[in-house]
Amino acid sequence: MPVPFEALLPYGIMLGFFGLSGAGMAKLRTLQNGGKRGRHSVDAWDRTDIPQAPDGFELNNPWKLEKRFL
Repeated sequence: MPVPFEALLPYGIMLGFFGLSGAGMAKLRTLQNGGKRGRHSVDAWDRTDIPQAPDGFELNNPWKLEKRFL
């Protein structure tokens, strides 16, 4: 026996409103972040107020084992 479409209308309306509110929340987060996508796992370095690395930071690289060819 088929289900009348009137019985499925509330579910369609709820699904539509969930989708609309999710899209609205995503747009709001994007607008609050200056139009960029949200970032996950932001560490302590990203939360500092200094955008430049401190002096001597480029010399702390332990991977400098050999000279470059160029």
